[in-house]
Amino acid sequence: MLLDPFKRKINYLRISITDRCNLRCRYCMPEEGLQIIPHEEILSYEEILRLVRVFAAEGISKVRLTGGEPLVRKGIVHFISSLSQIKEIKDLTLTTNGVLLKEFAHDLKKAGLKRINISLDSLKKERFSQITRKDDFERVWEGIEEALRVGFSPIKINMVAMKGLNDDEIESFAELTLRLPLVVRYIEYMPSGNGEEWRGSDLLTVPQIMNRIEKLGKLTPVPQGPWDGPAKRFRIERAIGEIGLIGAISNHFCDDCNRLRLTPDGKIRTCLFSDEEIDVKELLRNGGADHDLKEKLLIAIKKKPERHPINTHQFKKCQRNMSAIGG
Repeated sequence: MLLDPFKRKINYLRISITDRCNLRCRYCMPEEGLQIIPHEEILSYEEILRLVRVFAAEGISKVRLTGGEPLVRKGIVHFISSLSQIKEIKDLTLTTNGVLLKEFAHDLKKAGLKRINISLDSLKKERFSQITRKDDFERVWEGIEEALRVGFSPIKINMVAMKGLNDDEIESFAELTLRLPLVVRYIEYMPSGNGEEWRGSDLLTVPQIMNRIEKLGKLTPVPQGPWDGPAKRFRIERAIGEIGLIGAISNHFCDDCNRLRLTPDGKIRTCLFSDEEIDVKELLRNGGADHDLKEKLLIAIKKKPERHPINTHQFKKCQRNMSAIGG
């Protein structure tokens, strides 16, 4: 068991396999995109697999693949197949923007992917284009339908709720759960990325969101499952699916944080909002032994902060963009 200085069990590794993305979401990056990490600096699949095997032997049992957009990286299906064969990894998941999901869903399921999260901030085609700067809403929705068809469960839809941009769709997203077996999760707007400036006035809090959803019907709490993250789970009366509420700002979940992050260029980050990084790429590429990688893991865990600094005088935005962290 891996325990940090605050007695939290660390068993979850989020791996950003690429900083490339096929959307240009306004809260994440500018329209022209960002300077990307050179290909030679990105960890190979073989390097990531070695790292996961070492970490899994020490207690990491959940892996989530992120980006950027992970489905734009070539060979991802074979990579997932290899990851799924690491016996200590009990939960293997992926977060995607859904643009390529229709094409990949069947093969991802066959390769051993357990669950899938889809980032979607609007159900309106024109607004989707406004937020993402791409006209791909129909492709995303077809991807969701295909994920349902091939049997992914649960399928989580992640909506970042922002005042004045998509807050009028809170009820529309919740209504999806009345007819589809989806988990719609509302995420408070966090200060990250190099897109448009984050302002506290844009924040729509979990209590505010919950008040809106309750107008659709009584909300019944759903017990937490073994692989549940920070979302508080509910079901609307008569609904097929569920609601999830993630209060990253108004009610931070740092006390229960169980995760580390691996960037595409081989740095371990102990907190999304900390710029301190532990390099493992140098060891991977210069003859480091497995016990050296284990030592880096233990160093990272010892450095994990008690909580993020949002809403404190110490807070500053991350120097890295979210696409290069794996949010």
